[in-house]
Amino acid sequence: MRRLALLAAFVLAGLGVSAVVGVDAAALPHSAAYHWAAYLLLAVGLYGATYGIDLAQARHDRKIIISAVTVGVVVKALIIGGTMALAWRDPLFLLMGVAVAQIDPLSVAALMGDGRMSTRARTVLAAWSSFDDPITVILTVYAAAVAAAFGLGTASAAAGSPWPLHYLTDLAGNLGLAALAWLAWRHLRTRPWAQYALLIVCAVVAMCTGWMLAMALIGLFARPSALARLLPRITETAMYAAAVALGVLLTGGVDLAAGAALGAVAFAAQAAVAWPLTRGMPGQDRWHLAAAQQHGITAIILALTLEIQFTGVVAVIAPAILTANLLHMAVNRLIDRRLAHPAPPSGDHVADASVPAQPSASDQAEDAELP
Repeated sequence: MRRLALLAAFVLAGLGVSAVVGVDAAALPHSAAYHWAAYLLLAVGLYGATYGIDLAQARHDRKIIISAVTVGVVVKALIIGGTMALAWRDPLFLLMGVAVAQIDPLSVAALMGDGRMSTRARTVLAAWSSFDDPITVILTVYAAAVAAAFGLGTASAAAGSPWPLHYLTDLAGNLGLAALAWLAWRHLRTRPWAQYALLIVCAVVAMCTGWMLAMALIGLFARPSALARLLPRITETAMYAAAVALGVLLTGGVDLAAGAALGAVAFAAQAAVAWPLTRGMPGQDRWHLAAAQQHGITAIILALTLEIQFTGVVAVIAPAILTANLLHMAVNRLIDRRLAHPAPPSGDHVADASVPAQPSASDQAEDAELP
């Protein structure tokens, strides 16, 4: 609740700044400064998501996690995007469905001390939220290129998206940057300052080229120990900075109806995907994993990034983020109450109060022996 209130406060602060300064919300996403800032925030968010993955524990639950972040993410994106595209008759919702298909890892991190779920369920959820972040980012980047190639978005976006050759060269660049970082990291284990310098260089290269998959891969092995204390604050700061930028852009208008529907469908899609994937886990864990959908830094930054090419995305995704988070809070409270006070069994298992209880045979025998 506190995180949601802070997020809303920073969005309102962005609205206030925009109103006072007089920012042109329509022109801002097409400026160079906005472009670099959005990609830098995305690089920080992706690195932070994969840095926090417990690789040993993830290997233990690899079957559920692999299913969740591959089939699960794709199916969620199709459910969200397909439902909204049919309801609103706008193919751009197929792209927005991908952008909101992830679970926010920062919000999940706040639940790690929560006793409502078992240790295994918390580990699965933490790994799920960490892995599906880079997957949805990569899917969004490539889906945006496909959408632009088919004429959606600005004219410049469509003109600058040659494919499929573009995908191959982009994939090669991502893998090449990650491989170079891995080779360099092997020789920098005893030089902390050089490790930080390497991470900064990689982030700048990713920001300039859009090679975000590389940052997600680098977070799996380039992990300075001292950064463990600082990274949560860095990532949280990036999220609130993105929330301010979101508020600035909202001065251009908000589509409450479409946004609320998108958030509700995203929440429902999580339940539809999580329930079959968690078969064999305790019922309490399955309920909480089904109601685990939350949005945060990745959804915000993807909205900011997509706004560069597709005008109006922020106006829809901003209220979707709020809706999904409010549903998460309300539904989980309802689940907790339901699990704490289960409904009494019905049918033959409940004695009919209108029929007096008959004494047992032993009670009748004891009564006969009394004088």
